[in-house]
Amino acid sequence: MNVDLKGPYLAAKRVLPRMIERRTGVVVNVSSVSAACYLGFEAYSAAKAGLQSLTQSIAVKYGKYGVRCVGVAPGTIQSPAWEDRAVANPGIWEQLKKWYPLGRLGRPEDIASAILFLSSSSASWITGTTLTVDGGLLAGNSIMAQEVVGEG
Repeated sequence: MNVDLKGPYLAAKRVLPRMIERRTGVVVNVSSVSAACYLGFEAYSAAKAGLQSLTQSIAVKYGKYGVRCVGVAPGTIQSPAWEDRAVANPGIWEQLKKWYPLGRLGRPEDIASAILFLSSSSASWITGTTLTVDGGLLAGNSIMAQEVVGEG
């Protein structure tokens, strides 16, 4: 909770006065697909869901000052954060890949690109929402669908 919800809250609180003064700015919060559905790690999921609510609250409260607040909700990103799990389970990447309709895991640059877009003037009419960047994971699981319905 301290890292995943309180940290972004305190960071936003710190930068908002200057954004209000300048009458412009963008707060970008990094949530997770875990905010949308149970994927394990209850406290993490709850904190990330809270972060999405915080994103909406900041957008509504500070929009009148020209401040936008948006979020990005990544799926699994093949990054150093997963290193311990990959060492413990060398097949983890292949196991996870099959859940994603695009057939691959995310890369850090996938999330960076989404953040860059949301921070840009091209997204000047976007606020109070969280963009899911998950290779289709939340759209559905084709492996499960094939097994349940027999589609192929």
